[in-house]
Amino acid sequence: MTVKPLPGKRGKKSKRVRLEDIAGACGVSLSTASRALAGEKGVRPEIRQQVLEVAKNANYVIPTAVAGQKVILAASSAAMIDYVRNQFTLYVLEGLKDRAQALGLEIITRPIAGRHEELAVLKEALDDPQVAGLLFLTVDDEGMLAATRGFHKPVVLLNSDDPFMRLSSVTPCNRSSARLAADHLIDLGHERILFLMRPGRRTIERRYEGWKDALLHRGLPFDEGLMVPVEDWLPELAAQAVASRIAARGLDFTAILAAGDSLAVGAMMGVQQSGFTVPGDVSVMGMDDLPQAAFLNPPLTTMHIPMREIGSVALDLLRDNLSNLPMPPRRVELACHLVERASTARCRPVSIHQISMDSQDRESFAH
Repeated sequence: MTVKPLPGKRGKKSKRVRLEDIAGACGVSLSTASRALAGEKGVRPEIRQQVLEVAKNANYVIPTAVAGQKVILAASSAAMIDYVRNQFTLYVLEGLKDRAQALGLEIITRPIAGRHEELAVLKEALDDPQVAGLLFLTVDDEGMLAATRGFHKPVVLLNSDDPFMRLSSVTPCNRSSARLAADHLIDLGHERILFLMRPGRRTIERRYEGWKDALLHRGLPFDEGLMVPVEDWLPELAAQAVASRIAARGLDFTAILAAGDSLAVGAMMGVQQSGFTVPGDVSVMGMDDLPQAAFLNPPLTTMHIPMREIGSVALDLLRDNLSNLPMPPRRVELACHLVERASTARCRPVSIHQISMDSQDRESFAH
């Protein structure tokens, strides 16, 4: 049988190769080409080989049949705590569940609080032939990541990354989104922007770097003292940190960028408890765009993080790794966008003398 050449790199006009093109080049029906690529029964070996060869030469992405298989989702303690307190993990899991249903995959969730539990999950995945691969949610520990490298089934990280690029991962574009957020505040005239964060996770460190990038790129002085750490993501801790800083130093900033919406909620509380207004005296901005952000008082300006898409894209990445085609690990970063609401406003030109409080005022506001 003569195989017709397909348009592509070697042809005069490049276009996306479709399944119909593969079927036409091989002189077979669309259903036969589909069954041949999926490895289904009822296709003669020589026809299957011909279809596969044409698809390979045309750089056609061969879909991988995964229906009926299992994927283990190993969730760290940080992910499980966030699931209870917040909604970030919830929406990641919703996106993962919806995509798994469309692909006919079963998701099995396993909590992993330490190395022993992780090794048990890896053994379970290895012993069960129906387990196609593993997803690790919010895992930063290098010791835990090391155990997954060289594993005989595909592993993809969700909401974390491998600094050595030995495992594929899906995250928001944390660094660039934080820079966009800081740029928005700078465009409003703010130069003293406090950054509120809980240190520790690499993804959050990327947000810190984005805040710093914006200041340096716009020619503003970088003051490490404007980075305020908190011990946890609880709003009350953020409120305490902001109020304590104002009591100690006066209002030496005009805007706050929080590394998460929960901290932004606390930042607004801390500003208001200290006798100032949002956004009249201080603009406050978050990152995540959780649903409740639109119902705060005032509604929160924030960066929208594609939480559901993190789950769905990670599952597609895992499926790609099952295609038996050689491909290196990939770090996928999903674009984020600004959602402007009422918690940010143009900076008012106010002198330090006007915004400083005497010790008696600070004492009264602290209580």
